[in-house]
Amino acid sequence: MGAAMRRGSALAVAALVAAVMWAGMAAAAVYEVGDKLGWTIMNNPDYVKWAGSKKFSVGDTIVFTYNKQFHNVIAVSKADYKNCDVTKPTATWSTGKDSVVLNTTGHHYFLCGFPGHCAIGQKVDVLVLSSAAPSMAPSMAPAPSTAGGGGSAGRAAAAAPSPHGNAASTVGCSFALTIAASMLSVAAAGLNLL
Repeated sequence: MGAAMRRGSALAVAALVAAVMWAGMAAAAVYEVGDKLGWTIMNNPDYVKWAGSKKFSVGDTIVFTYNKQFHNVIAVSKADYKNCDVTKPTATWSTGKDSVVLNTTGHHYFLCGFPGHCAIGQKVDVLVLSSAAPSMAPSMAPAPSTAGGGGSAGRAAAAAPSPHGNAASTVGCSFALTIAASMLSVAAAGLNLL
């Protein structure tokens, strides 16, 4: 009776830990910038209205989808956002499908660095008001390239949001599932975890 009870308790603890880890990651939302229009100047998207209609939390991801021949995404300061100044970016993305994780509360300013695009409204101020449930997954984000240098690799400023590839959200899930599966395997093997 004692060994069976320990195995059952260990299995219950492992399942609870897995559920908590999964819930923490599931709390983050993913938003497509501009919704169906994406990141563009065509059809006059209203990015002020788009951002105002969302409630962003720390850990959420915003996805910029665009034609990389005609657009890019540049993270900038408040002053550079207001002035459409692309000369001092904190980070630059240019793949055409860029996911950016919002790591801190406050304003995050983005604009298109192609000449004239910001001036006609291709810019967005994303205000993150609250923190989501903390994730136990590590951040495995590559550094974005900096402006200039013809797309050469560079480094992002510390305040810049973390860029993630299209599959980045699966990294955290895979990590959590690996840990949970390992814990369940140990519990199933009947090791004394309690």
